[in-house]
Amino acid sequence: MVTFLHPFRWQDGQPSVAAPVQRLSFFPQVPPGGAPPFPGRRRPSPVRRGEGGAPVRVALLTEGGYPYARGESGSWCERLLRGLADHEFEICALSRTARQHAGPRSALPPNVTLVRTAPLWGPPPAEHRGDGRVPRRLGRRYAEAFAELTAALCGSPHPARTPAPPATGGAESGTPVGGAAAAGPADRFGAGLYALAELAAEHGGLSGWLRSEGALRVLEAACRAPGAPRAVRSARVTDLLAVVERLERVLRPVSLDWYGATGARAAGRGLADVALCHAVGGGAAALPGLLARHFHGTPLLVTEHGARLREHYLISAAHAVAPSAPSAPVRALLSAFQARLAHEAYASAALITPGNTHTRRWQERCGADRGRLRTIYPGMDARPFHEVARESARVAVPVGAAGAAAPGRTPRPERDLPPGGAPRPVGGRATAPTLVWVGAVEPGKDLVGLLHAFAEVRRSVPDARLRLVATPQRGRTDPEYLAHCRALAAQLFPDEAPDRHAVGENPVRFEEVGEPAVPTVADAYAAASVAVLSSVTEGFPVQLVESMFCARATVSTDVGAVCEAIGGTGLVVPPRNPRALADACLDLLADPARRERLGGAARARALELFTVEQSLAAFRSIYLELISDSPARWSGPVPAGTGVPFSRPAEAHLPARLPTAVPSWADTAIAGGDRRPRHAPRAVADADGNADTPGAPAIRRGPGTSTTSTSATPPPLPAPVPAVAAAATAATVASAAAVGALAGGTGTGPRPPAPGVPRTDRAHPDQCRSCGPTSHRA
Repeated sequence: MVTFLHPFRWQDGQPSVAAPVQRLSFFPQVPPGGAPPFPGRRRPSPVRRGEGGAPVRVALLTEGGYPYARGESGSWCERLLRGLADHEFEICALSRTARQHAGPRSALPPNVTLVRTAPLWGPPPAEHRGDGRVPRRLGRRYAEAFAELTAALCGSPHPARTPAPPATGGAESGTPVGGAAAAGPADRFGAGLYALAELAAEHGGLSGWLRSEGALRVLEAACRAPGAPRAVRSARVTDLLAVVERLERVLRPVSLDWYGATGARAAGRGLADVALCHAVGGGAAALPGLLARHFHGTPLLVTEHGARLREHYLISAAHAVAPSAPSAPVRALLSAFQARLAHEAYASAALITPGNTHTRRWQERCGADRGRLRTIYPGMDARPFHEVARESARVAVPVGAAGAAAPGRTPRPERDLPPGGAPRPVGGRATAPTLVWVGAVEPGKDLVGLLHAFAEVRRSVPDARLRLVATPQRGRTDPEYLAHCRALAAQLFPDEAPDRHAVGENPVRFEEVGEPAVPTVADAYAAASVAVLSSVTEGFPVQLVESMFCARATVSTDVGAVCEAIGGTGLVVPPRNPRALADACLDLLADPARRERLGGAARARALELFTVEQSLAAFRSIYLELISDSPARWSGPVPAGTGVPFSRPAEAHLPARLPTAVPSWADTAIAGGDRRPRHAPRAVADADGNADTPGAPAIRRGPGTSTTSTSATPPPLPAPVPAVAAAATAATVASAAAVGALAGGTGTGPRPPAPGVPRTDRAHPDQCRSCGPTSHRA
């Protein structure tokens, strides 16, 4: 299928007149002579065109991720955009904090044609702020829609699993607020959300009204309504004010001019021009996709590598014990909103692509349909780790040494322990058994438990080393937790020296990727005997997959998608169990051959499942599938002189020649009924005197009715495209004539000859008044 969309063109370094530049963000505006809003952004270059001359245009929806964040989510988006270079992308980014909005941003690839940004923090933008004063009638309509949404938040905590309704394709066909479709809490949430969006698109002022007293009263009534959960009944005015403020921030995408609404507030057609909305997350990032689907019927694809609702629950639980934690009613209402929003996103999405089975289970729990779930692992670039794996395979251990592998195998002596645990010199440098941990330093990684486990390892292997390598590019380091870990390491492991003339050294080293000792992540794994993961909470273990690319044996805790990632190629222990973690590390340190086998199997599994090539192929196929199932939409009138897509039928492209002349047996049909075939059957009169001819439409006369001649010619066909008008007319007339001749013939009448076969028709006269000769051709 060919999809035609409006391309974004550049001429002489500036956007063309036919493709006006849309406003990129609400604020901040770039001062004259200041830096561009996205440093490093390059001018879009022409992408490879597919069949039909236009690429597929996709809107990538993010929240706190690309192009702001530099973590794993941003890296995944970068790989997706650069890997699908034959598609055009528009970025719709929502920033979470002022620091993130003002921070550095990723350099955009050439196929990103437009970037839209909006803040989910601070006061609303000036153009959407207002003073909360709206006309009385509009205020009542806002109150009705917001009452539906808040009633859903204070309803049943378990939303009903309803299938995705068909796309409306326009705001005028939306479900009425409070209608029959708004029966369950999930349906009432969707009805209220879309009603607010329609009112905001038509009248504006939603952000100001949500901060007004009217919204506060509606929320208070919902919390005091019968059947409301006990946690929200005790909400005070300060709690309601906090909830309304946060709801206004998370609902800001509803007030944006991204959806091609009609009127003065519309800035171009926005998301009406895209063929697909791809939301990276099921939270606020999916809101623009939901509204584009509601207004224009645009298909929505949701990708989650970690359940957004689970992240909200974890953050809410951490805030519950903080000194400045929000109250229980605030946490309950915000959690209910996130749950309803996730359910609406999952129910409305055409397809959902979880990054692992752990996330898939969370999505099913939130109401996602199993038939629309497709697990696609986040593809990773394995090229930086190939050299580490090859270097490990080149080193050999003499057969018969301690821990040597069986004949025919390639051992790795730089991580083998000889008798007594002394390190074996390799290449003139002594290497000690080393445990390596890589990741972001935060409490969820449980580095305290890892330090206690390493203390147990040191009792059996005194020369063991532990390297803790932080990756600030993938997540912010918690400075307080890092300081606590350093103090614990100094207490458990005092500095040691081989003799009294050497400088003491701690067996635990805190490092960071980018330092001279560890330039890259691959260098951190190169010195590892065993890669360790001690997390108590984890989504998809990226660092574990990287160690598998390096052919390293792993010891990890059973959290998140760890078991799914490693399969049977590593050791798994329960979380928060330092003794079990230490025993597993000792087992691998004492058996180099086992490490060799597990490392090779881990690398084979990673190359089979977690490469970026497989992920890109899966998303390319999904894009084409969703776009082919969606109706075609036009971004504007087709210019004169250009071919209209799908104007020519499929049979017009067949390499068959149409007849240059009308066949002789179809001559009577072309005559229009003025002449009757010479061998046509005679009319048979019934009792009333009505004459019926076999194969012709019956003409009846009632009493006192005169005879009327009715033509059997079908109604006129619509005018086809001029390019194929003559061919289509000839083919249609020939087909109609053939049908009429066959229907009007009898056993004794003429039969149409085989095409192209000359013969003498005995039933035909010697001299035909239309043909003349005896031999005829069809």
